[in-house]
Amino acid sequence: MKKLLSYIIIAVLILPVFSQRSKSVQPETKIKTYVTDKTGTLSSSQITSLEAKLSGFDKESSTQVVVWMESSIEGGSLEDRSFEIAEQNGVGQKSKNNGVLLYIAKDDRRLRIEVGYGLEGALPDATSDQIIRKEITPFFKQGKFYEGINAGIDAIIKASKGEYTREKSDDKDVGVGGLLCGIPIFFIIFGIIIIFIFISFIKRLFGFGGGRSNWWHTGGSGGSSWSSGSSWSGGGFSGGGGSFGGGGSSGSW
Repeated sequence: MKKLLSYIIIAVLILPVFSQRSKSVQPETKIKTYVTDKTGTLSSSQITSLEAKLSGFDKESSTQVVVWMESSIEGGSLEDRSFEIAEQNGVGQKSKNNGVLLYIAKDDRRLRIEVGYGLEGALPDATSDQIIRKEITPFFKQGKFYEGINAGIDAIIKASKGEYTREKSDDKDVGVGGLLCGIPIFFIIFGIIIIFIFISFIKRLFGFGGGRSNWWHTGGSGGSSWSSGSSWSGGGFSGGGGSFGGGGSSGSW
């Protein structure tokens, strides 16, 4: 038991070292504005309106919400792609990890809300799922992308302020406390540490398995040559160094 505890302590101590890997951002995934539309779907006035709202919310609360829309993930992982863009660009403040990425693969008809560590309490997976299903995809099904994105942004902002009401039927966390009853606290802590180490090593140390990440970096997606359609003159986006742990939800329409 002493040897096992020693291994756990060593792992916990060295984990931050590996987690501090530099967030090198590839040119094709660099976030320069709050709204990146690589598909040419949104008009300049629509982008201007969305960016003004997101920039204002950033200044008001320090919470950074950004939108990234591209054509396709070309058979890749939606979760990996979304996480990679959000993490590498450091969306959110480093001290608060309060960043959110609304990622949309238009031609694939898939999307994801990627949530930073610091907002997982205000914007849990169930809430992200509800926002996708009830606020965003109904518009997307009608081809109204601006309206869907705008509605999604409004809901994300409300949720981060604690003002978005989630349906009781969507509460996926009910009963968790009951499941933990009777389990020794040592094993709970041990399990949490092991899970954290495993997820962090896979997502940060190994770069999502290597092959898929390198595929994106070498231009596997045709979108790498696209440029953002933004013409907003209110200033660009600059990430604050926020981190992500895979929280959020994915959906389709």
